[in-house]
Amino acid sequence: MNKTTLDLLHKYDVPSPRYTSYPTVPYWDFSTIDEAKWKHSVVDTFTAENGEMCVYVHLPFCENLCTFCACNKRITKNHQVEDPYITAVLKEWRMYRALFSTIPVIKEIHLGGGTPTFFSADNLVQLINGITADAIIKENHEFSVEVHPNYTTEEHLSRLAEVGFNRISLGIQDFDPKVQFAINRIQSFEKTKEVVDWARKYNYNSINVDLIYGLPHQTIKSIELSVSLVKTLEPDRIAFYSYAHVPWKSKGQRHYTEEDLPVASEKWAMYNRGRALLEDAGFESIGMDHFALLSDTLFVAAKNGNMHRNFMGYTTTKSKLIVGLGVSSISDSWDAFAQNEKVVEAYEEKISQGKFPLVNGHLLNREDAVIRKNILELMCEDKTILDSELLEPDFVKSALLQLQELESDGLVTVDETNIRVTSKGRSFIRNICVAIDARLWREQKNVNTFSKAI
Repeated sequence: MNKTTLDLLHKYDVPSPRYTSYPTVPYWDFSTIDEAKWKHSVVDTFTAENGEMCVYVHLPFCENLCTFCACNKRITKNHQVEDPYITAVLKEWRMYRALFSTIPVIKEIHLGGGTPTFFSADNLVQLINGITADAIIKENHEFSVEVHPNYTTEEHLSRLAEVGFNRISLGIQDFDPKVQFAINRIQSFEKTKEVVDWARKYNYNSINVDLIYGLPHQTIKSIELSVSLVKTLEPDRIAFYSYAHVPWKSKGQRHYTEEDLPVASEKWAMYNRGRALLEDAGFESIGMDHFALLSDTLFVAAKNGNMHRNFMGYTTTKSKLIVGLGVSSISDSWDAFAQNEKVVEAYEEKISQGKFPLVNGHLLNREDAVIRKNILELMCEDKTILDSELLEPDFVKSALLQLQELESDGLVTVDETNIRVTSKGRSFIRNICVAIDARLWREQKNVNTFSKAI
């Protein structure tokens, strides 16, 4: 590794948002929105989009704790929690459905967690049928489910395929036994392959696997082992992303210390080794930390300028209305965000009272909307144009000063207000977006807010 790269790593390995939204959640102003305003925004966007929408359902339960995970989850082996939770989610959906004057057209459903396949196949089918019963499923829809291979059966995949599921994402993280022990996720290659084989048997047309670099006790050899095994599974796309160390948010991450984690230069070496191996195997880098075969729909969307980024990560459609159901779920009406109660019991109680279970949210102002567009373009297209007529002159001046420094480091090129990310800069995309994050620069948060960029 040359000195220039080391200098960049030291300079830019700082806490930065992952930009699944703008403004990012710590900068939301809940005082700008209430239930009435939220419902009005949802209806307006539903109407403008001719009823087209996406649905995300958060299923928070897991039987065991994976210590690296910073998602909202509830660890339990008590499966009696399934029925009341499904009942609450379907009631929440009916509350949204009552807002719509026409039949919704659902183009995406995503089941995330937690471990969605903690739930029985019968309960998952009940959930999906309850959502789609009075809706139109759009042709070329994408219904996807995140699975932990240890808790996924053939029945799960066969029954979900029957109700329209065609995408699956398998959490792998790393196949190195030492790393698996550290993160409390013992998962064999054989079991993982079995689930992939079932997905192909039931005609899932896009198979994604998640790999993480920067985990405790991980090495380049760990990455080489994991990528070599993943290649034999022949997935369509791979999320190869940096471990987010946020122990102040996720107590499970306190099971190891920062001394157990690779430093930035080691993480950088892991990423570049993994990237080289994936590219040799025919995967193309798209967006931030994603790789796909040329035949995969996400690669095609990226090539055609249709790739989008939201709370579910990168998606193939630029959906403007996402209804999030379940505990901690975030909904997006394009003009506003709304987040549900984060505790299962509080969520279920509000739903039982017929109340939208909102605990956080934000109504975007004009500046927010413009910068959101800019950040989405940087994240998905590696370019954007700052609109000096719609943004405050002082902000534009400040942003351009920040970008000048990034340009001097070879991460972007700037022509007046035209910004293009260089090939080197794609690995620092979070830092580039920070340069035009007006809310972050106006209100610096405590360092324990975001994970580090590298």
